[in-house]
Amino acid sequence: MGPGTQLSDPLYALLIQACLCRAGFMEGQPQRPTGPVSMENGTVLCGEKRPPEATETTVTEGAARIAFPSANEVFYNPVQEFNRDLTCAVITEFARIQLRAKGIQIKVPGEKDVQKVVVDLSEQEEDKTELKEGANVAPADQPQTASVGEICEEGLRVLEGLAASGLRSIRFAGEVPGLQSVVANDASARAVDLIHHNVQLNKVAHLVRPSQADARMLMYQHQRVSERFDVIDLDPYGSPAPFLDAAVQAVSEGGLLCVTCTDMAVLAGNSGETCYSKYGAMALKSRACHEMALRIVLHSLDLRANCYQRFVVPLLSISADFYVRVFVRVFTGQAKVKASASKQALVFQCVGCGTFHLQQLGKTSGASGGRVKFSAASGPPVAPECEHCGQRHQLGGPLWAEPIHDLDFVGRVLEAVNANPSRFHTSERIRGVLSVVTEELPDVPLYYTLDQLSSTIHCSTPSLLQLRSALLHAGFRVSLSHACKNAVKTDAPASVLWDIMRCWEKECPVKRERLSETSPAFRILSVEPRLQANFTIRDDANPSSRQRGLKRFQANPEANWGPRPRARPGSKTVGGAMEHRRRLLQNKRKEPAEDPAQRAARLKTFPCKRFKEGTCPLGDQCCYSHRSPTPKATAEATCTDCPQTSNQNPPGPGATAAPGVD
Repeated sequence: MGPGTQLSDPLYALLIQACLCRAGFMEGQPQRPTGPVSMENGTVLCGEKRPPEATETTVTEGAARIAFPSANEVFYNPVQEFNRDLTCAVITEFARIQLRAKGIQIKVPGEKDVQKVVVDLSEQEEDKTELKEGANVAPADQPQTASVGEICEEGLRVLEGLAASGLRSIRFAGEVPGLQSVVANDASARAVDLIHHNVQLNKVAHLVRPSQADARMLMYQHQRVSERFDVIDLDPYGSPAPFLDAAVQAVSEGGLLCVTCTDMAVLAGNSGETCYSKYGAMALKSRACHEMALRIVLHSLDLRANCYQRFVVPLLSISADFYVRVFVRVFTGQAKVKASASKQALVFQCVGCGTFHLQQLGKTSGASGGRVKFSAASGPPVAPECEHCGQRHQLGGPLWAEPIHDLDFVGRVLEAVNANPSRFHTSERIRGVLSVVTEELPDVPLYYTLDQLSSTIHCSTPSLLQLRSALLHAGFRVSLSHACKNAVKTDAPASVLWDIMRCWEKECPVKRERLSETSPAFRILSVEPRLQANFTIRDDANPSSRQRGLKRFQANPEANWGPRPRARPGSKTVGGAMEHRRRLLQNKRKEPAEDPAQRAARLKTFPCKRFKEGTCPLGDQCCYSHRSPTPKATAEATCTDCPQTSNQNPPGPGATAAPGVD
């Protein structure tokens, strides 16, 4: 194009626009623009507006409204709404306890009437006991209140170390009263930008402070007593092991530490050496693997806290869906730390019948002057071979052998959820899970399962009420476990359990000739029971949560639920292609249910070699897998390349067709 060439006005305008677009692309700004035509990498679309739904998705959960990018650059899993609801309920009750000591009363929406009842009861107790402090209280001196969404100067300082989109922190600011500040931290710059956007969207900038830093370094910088956090929430993708050492140092005295572990394959015993490298304990493959995972995490937390003369007190430990969640308080005390060894135990588990025994690492005993003497425990509690089936033992642990729940605290949370069921979307499930937790035997670690006991001796399975009634008739305690639907948690020794199963086998006999003499079933059944079990159903055998029909064990919340893929910068949107691939791989070993006409059309896309050459006797009816040709066609020609041709006999009326046959 020469210097004297003249262009028409429309063509000249298009050329200028293209040049500006190219200049904008080459000089892309690193900051994320906020205009409606902005791209995520800082470039600008020229004359074309992208619809908002193509760039981000808005999700409403609880009191928060969160905008997520359509691409998987920031992690979010809607299945963990139960986790976030339960965390809000636990922190609310923790704030109620902490602020009550400072004379501050929290105000939760929907609990006005409940608070009035509490005040009335406290006034009646004061009148009965005639407390001296009652005379000093003036009518005008009303207790200070802390409401949701307001800054409480003496409130809790909360840290979410791995905030991703900031959903959890924003929900804390909008649903939990009595907070002084919430730090929403993430190492990803993209995630921090999204947190800034969501904080402004929910108008909680006065409470939530976004932060971009390594969570470990941030917690190490807050080791001073005056700078520690009252609540630290860690919900990483996978194992929280790299963050635990910093977390036990950065939480305040008596503060709350909330930890989620989603690496259940490691904690459930699939890789014991990996579990030891992360948590300092060997996990075993067991029917009680979910409770064992909880106790391994508690052991790891206490072990790391002991290095700094601190120890943990569990408030609530939950195994749900594909993860475990623990809530512990961290205290400081040298004398209490010395007792930590007696709170840990090794597990001896039989590889044949699954019988387990616990061996504590330490022992405490009384000494003169009211002192406590600490010493090493003596053991082992088992012989080299199992006394019931003669098989060897596996050694696992150490793990936490003390109670994993504070039943008084769990009762407070359950009472608050029952009084205000509309506060959370998953209130029904929270009520069911916490109700089962309150029914668990706190001093009985681990459990057996109903199907484990019956499959070991190859007999039919008794009902849960029958087995529980037999244990109660024998004078032992028994309960369920929130971690497993068929769990049998009891203080009865293993010999009593096998005696009860021997008595049950006499009512439903097993064919002994089919049992190998070296099998656990043969050796267990060859011993006569010393206890005569009574399987008459007792009224107290049916737990209260089961009678009320509470949602104790969650069904699959949605299709393809479970752990989501890790968030990665620049990752593509999980679209229809990914969903199609998931559907293909979900039931890859099953024959899909198809209409015969559709199936015939699909099979026609796989013709045989003779069909391509035009010599197949089946003609247009040929496909890769087809029925045998008629005798006439067989006599004329034989299609050697087609599977299931005339060389094979046609299937009879009762025969089963091949996988590809119509």
